Amino acid sequence: MAYCGVEELKEYLGVTGATDDAMLLTLLAAAQRTIDSYCARTFEATADTVRTFDSYRDVDGYTLTVDSDLCAITSIVNGDGTTISNSHYVTEPRNETPYYAIRLKASAGKVWTSTAAGDSENAISITGKWAYSTSAPSDIAHVCKRLAAYIYRQKDNAGDLDRAVMTGDGNVLLPSRLPNDVAAMLRPYMRKM
Repeated sequence: MAYCGVEELKEYLGVTGATDDAMLLTLLAAAQRTIDSYCARTFEATADTVRTFDSYRDVDGYTLTVDSDLCAITSIVNGDGTTISNSHYVTEPRNETPYYAIRLKASAGKVWTSTAAGDSENAISITGKWAYSTSAPSDIAHVCKRLAAYIYRQKDNAGDLDRAVMTGDGNVLLPSRLPNDVAAMLRPYMRKM
């Protein structure tokens, strides 16, 4: 699902009818991929996925550092196969998402463990929503709409060498630079590596 819907994009563009709906959907998906790539993060997750972590390399004391934005935790399974209750950990940061680490509470009496075979690799499993948020922030949705509209308007501008191009198989090739206003709106959301 794109950060913005086709109907919202049509309203923004002043387009009526369903003639271009398939193309607009393709352009919204291209805009979303561009935003995610530019910012090095995904802004929306509606379904749970599982990621695994090492009990040695990804752990420092009680803290497990995750390698991607995490906005909701469904379950954590430690290397020994036990489920870590949400009352046994806190997230970093504490009061906002996305999370970048999970810290076991000292009072829980738990430690991050390897598997029964002694392997630390991929020992810990976290099931959750791996994204900036469960729904894209409103300004990211606006940037998606703005960028898709930019691409749409370029389709008939053959004289512009810096224009977006839709290939015969439905892929969109974007110019080497984003529009300045789009880049400015995305800059605060760029993931720091």
